[in-house]
Amino acid sequence: MIEIPPVLATTLMFGAILVGLSMGHPVAFVLAGVATLFGFLGWGTDALYIFTGRVFDASTNHILIAIANFILMASFLGKSGITDRIFRSMMYLFGPMNGAIALASIVWCALEAACTGVIGASVVSMTILAMPVMLKYHYDKHLACGCIAAGGSLSILIPPSIMLVMMADQSGISVGKLFAAGVGPGLVLSILFFLYIVLVTTLNPQKGPALPLEERTALSPWQKGKYILVNLVPAAILIIGVLGSIWTGVATPTEASGVGAFIAFIFMIIYEGFDRKTFLDCVWSAARTNCMVMAIIIGASVFTAVFLGLGGGDVVRDSIYMFAFLGKWGMLGIMMLLVFIMGFVIDWIAIVYITFPIFLPIAAELGFDPIWFIIMIAVNLQVSFLSPPVGYALFYMKSTVPPEITLIDIYKGVVPFILIQLIGLILLWLFPPLATYLPYILIK
Repeated sequence: MIEIPPVLATTLMFGAILVGLSMGHPVAFVLAGVATLFGFLGWGTDALYIFTGRVFDASTNHILIAIANFILMASFLGKSGITDRIFRSMMYLFGPMNGAIALASIVWCALEAACTGVIGASVVSMTILAMPVMLKYHYDKHLACGCIAAGGSLSILIPPSIMLVMMADQSGISVGKLFAAGVGPGLVLSILFFLYIVLVTTLNPQKGPALPLEERTALSPWQKGKYILVNLVPAAILIIGVLGSIWTGVATPTEASGVGAFIAFIFMIIYEGFDRKTFLDCVWSAARTNCMVMAIIIGASVFTAVFLGLGGGDVVRDSIYMFAFLGKWGMLGIMMLLVFIMGFVIDWIAIVYITFPIFLPIAAELGFDPIWFIIMIAVNLQVSFLSPPVGYALFYMKSTVPPEITLIDIYKGVVPFILIQLIGLILLWLFPPLATYLPYILIK
């Protein structure tokens, strides 16, 4: 065993993470590996008790079942064909407007976020559906990339978000309250994305032309209205079934996630027909995603235990209190800046596990509403999905875009939307009721 000064331990542990990630190793293995190395250096074989305890706690945490069910729900929904129908409905709705397809993408991403809560499902499905159509009608490729990546990132904030489920688990606040708190900021960001596209395509229609006349007149107004209403029903049923059951107290979040997965399964049968191969593909896809999420959770949990045990939490806490002369709002700004910077290089799950044990007590001491403070972090972390080099939305998109779209195109496309997300964070800072009003109205 080696006596490691807390400041040195903090520096070396974060430095080791950056080295491991820059070498291309998976974040789960980097976190667990760094924790193992420093755990044995700090406590010797006694570190095994910490590791086994943390792994057992993470593996038997019942609230995490909701994450598995929501991922399975997203998998079923992706195979149901509903995504394509609702996207086409939105295209008909916004057809006469400049940027119609981009606007349809944002609205459908917001609706899909309220149905799945899984960012990968939203980004991939919209890239497959909307990107070829936008390129066909000569949309600016940077605008096309940006609107899909930003719209897809709404899934991490608008309930049923798996990030909010994990934040509820780490904070001790009910999932229902955090789900209610995420609605306002999610809608604000959706509106800001929408207005930005309207502004850009109004000033320069060539960046996003309206839907061609022959497309808009393919159906009569009555047929369009019927098509839109019929295809919005499944989304409404799913949203009511999941969020409604939580907010009315009929079901716990874990039970509601099972309800959502079952409803999505029924839709898959009704809309696309059911066969053994499709079902197994959905289950296998969900299983792989769940394994990745659980591996990161376990790695982050073990890392956090070692980091705090070696005094890293005290180092970060003391560093924040060094800025006490700025007042509580200045200290809040420092915490948000740290989350923002970490989002460039570290997975959001690791950030939640590392920061919550340190930041939440500080926020409580400073007198901030815990729900508002958590949603501030959630909106801040949403930016990380678009921030290179680790932004997951960017790589989900790159895996499915046509070959003429490069990673640099995607990076350029998301820059305006990152700025818009930061504007949304500022609005939430200035108007806390955006996050706090609904939880205290809906959840007693």
